[in-house]
Formats: sequence, structure tokens, C-alpha cells
Amino acid sequence: MSASVYLCGFMGCGKSHIGRMLAEQLGRELVDLDRVIVEREGMSIPEIFDKFGEPHFRTLEAQYIRELSGGYIVATGGGALINDNTAEFARQSGLSVYINTAFEVCYERIKTDRNRPLVVNNTPEQLRELYNKRSEIYRRNSMAMVNGNAKDAVICGEIAKLISFFEKNGHI
Repeated sequence: MSASVYLCGFMGCGKSHIGRMLAEQLGRELVDLDRVIVEREGMSIPEIFDKFGEPHFRTLEAQYIRELSGGYIVATGGGALINDNTAEFARQSGLSVYINTAFEVCYERIKTDRNRPLVVNNTPEQLRELYNKRSEIYRRNSMAMVNGNAKDAVICGEIAKLISFFEKNGHI
């Protein structure tokens, strides 16, 4: 069985969209971590944040990502790989790829999304600050990075090349 590929990056960077395209291209199954959490917990992400807080949600991400090794394309949540232990698990069980998309692009995609507690509860300036802080963590915690500002087909192609390279060289 192939190793899983964990796509990470800021909210709106394209993890789910690129993940769907990549899964189709490679004949693998896409698993969206946020959807897994919503289905298994029986409540929406805003409900989890309201009832239990963000730290609990991050614990759920760490818990469920450990079940997603084994050849999947995993669209992680925007905060999943900011946890160093979760990022280490992803590195050990597969390939973690940071989709580095400009803040302005991400913000345009997420600014009206009421299902994102961090968007609802923060100003654009606070989100930019969070983006800047997380960018460094994504770089540190990922094995590779792709330009998320490129065309979708180019992004998928780059990730497919990375998968092939890491598999050929025994890194995954």
C-alpha cells in the first residue's frame, strides 16, 4: 500500500480542491479531515469550537489524522500540521506537502464562510497575522512545498512529481 499524502496550508489555500483533483489523477481516495471530524463527532466545526473550544478541535485533528495512513490523499484542516507531533506523524507515515497560497487568494475564498470559526471571530488583519505565523510553521513541518498560486493542473503535477520522487528514493 502506498503512503498517504497530507496536504497542508492556510484555510482557503486549495487543500480540498487540489486533493480531489490529485486523488482522481492518481486513482487514490481523498479524505477530507474536517469532514471526518464532523461525521464522527456528529456536530459542525463551529459547534465543536463553541462547545469545547479550539484546543479540543486540534486534539480531534491529531487523533483522526493518525487513522488516515495507508495511501490516501488527505486534505488536512488549516491547523492540523501546526501541531508538531501531528506533523511528525505525517512525515513518518507519508508525505506532507505545504500548498503555499498568497493570503489575498486565501482570504477571498474564505471571507464569507460562516462554517469557519476563525474567519467569523477574527478581523482580516488578525487573519493575516495568523497566516504569517502559520506559514513559518507549515514550512518547518512539511517535507515539501508547492506554489499554490499556480494553475490547478500545475499544482497537481508538482505534487505528483514529489510523490514519485519520494517513493523512488525510499522516503515514503
